[in-house]
Amino acid sequence: MARLSPDEPVVHPDCDLTEVTFGRYVEIGRGSRIAYSTFDDYAYCDRQTDIANASIGKFANIASCVRIGATDHPLETVALHHFLYRSADYWDDAENDPAFFAHRKARRARIGHDTWIGHGAQIKPEVTIGDGAVVASGAIVTRDVAPYTIVAGIPAVKLRDRQPADVADRIIALGWWDWDHDRLRETLADFRTLPALAFLEKYEG
Repeated sequence: MARLSPDEPVVHPDCDLTEVTFGRYVEIGRGSRIAYSTFDDYAYCDRQTDIANASIGKFANIASCVRIGATDHPLETVALHHFLYRSADYWDDAENDPAFFAHRKARRARIGHDTWIGHGAQIKPEVTIGDGAVVASGAIVTRDVAPYTIVAGIPAVKLRDRQPADVADRIIALGWWDWDHDRLRETLADFRTLPALAFLEKYEG
């Protein structure tokens, strides 16, 4: 019997989940902390990931110890400390600052379909990782990453294209990540063996 299911995500032990929405065939690795985020179909993360305020696309591959949407502190005020916005933790007569938390939640990171985020990488708030892109291990991504490119470094910069631009455009137009589960199974052998161009020629229009 298949280990993953369209009905319920596989959530490994010691995870901390807050207002997370899951698609089909999703898996969450041990010890991960995920808040105010969505995981679309077939997306997964490995152990000890920390994800907040993020939209994770279909077939996203997120390695261990990745951080996406790291929460921030106020920079314009005289203090950085979270007593400014988690005030109720410190005083019985003070309230938390709802405007700060609303602003934080609005700064969403977006991870495209069929992406690969390497071990220990960080994706900052409001950054979009395009469909088919790869983020190398340990990279810190502070700017949007174009579809089907590979980035690395601190801050992350483009290394090369994963696919030529015209091929990338054709893959995006094909949108195989929207195929149903049965069709994915029927075409599995071609996914495994055909180069991208041959696959496109077989399945386009």
